[in-house]
Amino acid sequence: MNTHFDIIITGGTVLLSHPKNPYNIVEESVDIGILNGQITKIGSLSSFYAKHTFKAKGLHILPGLIDTQVHFREPGMEHKENIESGSRSALLGGITAFFDMPNTTPPTVTTETLEDKLNRAESSSWCDFAFFIGASPDNVHNLPTLAHAKHCCGVKIFMGSSTGSLLLHETEKLDHILQNISTKPIAIHSEDEERLRERKKIALSNPGKVHLHPVWRDPECALISTKKIINLAKKYNRKVHILHVTTEEEIQFLSAYKESGTVEVTPQHLTLMAPDCYDRLGTLAQMNPPIREERHQAALWKGIHSGVVTMLGSDHAPHSLEEKEKHYPHSPAGMPGTQTMLTLMLDHVNDKKLSLKRLTELLAVNPHRYYNIEKQGLIREGFKANITIVDLKKKRKITKEWLASKCNWSPFENKETTGWPVAVLLNGQWAMREDELIGPSKGQAMTFL
Repeated sequence: MNTHFDIIITGGTVLLSHPKNPYNIVEESVDIGILNGQITKIGSLSSFYAKHTFKAKGLHILPGLIDTQVHFREPGMEHKENIESGSRSALLGGITAFFDMPNTTPPTVTTETLEDKLNRAESSSWCDFAFFIGASPDNVHNLPTLAHAKHCCGVKIFMGSSTGSLLLHETEKLDHILQNISTKPIAIHSEDEERLRERKKIALSNPGKVHLHPVWRDPECALISTKKIINLAKKYNRKVHILHVTTEEEIQFLSAYKESGTVEVTPQHLTLMAPDCYDRLGTLAQMNPPIREERHQAALWKGIHSGVVTMLGSDHAPHSLEEKEKHYPHSPAGMPGTQTMLTLMLDHVNDKKLSLKRLTELLAVNPHRYYNIEKQGLIREGFKANITIVDLKKKRKITKEWLASKCNWSPFENKETTGWPVAVLLNGQWAMREDELIGPSKGQAMTFL
């Protein structure tokens, strides 16, 4: 008999891109035929043959999920993480592709540093990959050229200082960037640098009081910055992507400016809450912008339900335990998250906080849509066969033994969640099955339309 497909996935519930409206996701019990790394046929395939048939009864078949904000620390900080360990962590968590941030050492601000990262990833990444170019005072005039690099997903601007040396907050330079970059997305770390500097004395005069982190980096600090960048975006009819939004005030403001801004939130801010997280975790809960109180978390969930929030990103930002144990505020901000993102969010699906369809939009469809990713993020004929398969009923604990990040800790260690990834297809080949990676690494550079 002739083999029609390399793989047929059958018997599962598929989060499928509607043939007439690609961004409308429907749940259907259909088969998926995969050949030469692509989804080539969707429908009833019982009369076809394949080299391998995956029976997915009781499972849900999602487009390959994309983590649009990670810090894999390579080059320069490989004791915390590198592309190999970070992408291995992502794949075990059901993620098929990542966008890596530019605040490495040296920072990714030139053609040479971007190409160096691509070369490193091509030889070591378990997932598909792309890289942000960082905005700095020295490369503002070269950014339009740098941003058009084939595997660059966009431009990252740190309007407030965080991990690393990248910072660009002067209105004149921000204005120049928005005026001159019209095609690639611009992603913003939105905190007001002047207010951060002015209020840092709150933390410095109270050493060890990590509970003051969201007081130092207060809601007004975020709102001032977000208003500033949205007003510039309106001026040039541009859309900016506001990363890791944390405040009720920003959600209220951004709800009126959907044409000027897309919005990311993180699982950490949707799951952890002040002051409890600082009581339990101390500086392990420290990140920028901070974990905040209940009213802010409730607003983030409201933003998900209303459509203000368009994407989820893990903001995977590992540090060693030794670094995190430094006395606050000298302890670094950031936590690992790419491996735990999906199971945390599936747990929220089981708690009826959002639907699986909405989660698919946030982690696959909208990254494809707003970053113009070529043939990734949808289950659709002709797209790459990047697929995440989940068991919504599977229940287990997040254990240290399962974690793959070099930093070897998680704020969610020992948390029991319901809903887990059980298999991943990457470029038409099995890459993960039941917590086992299937080598060699298969990651490819992503391209953008």
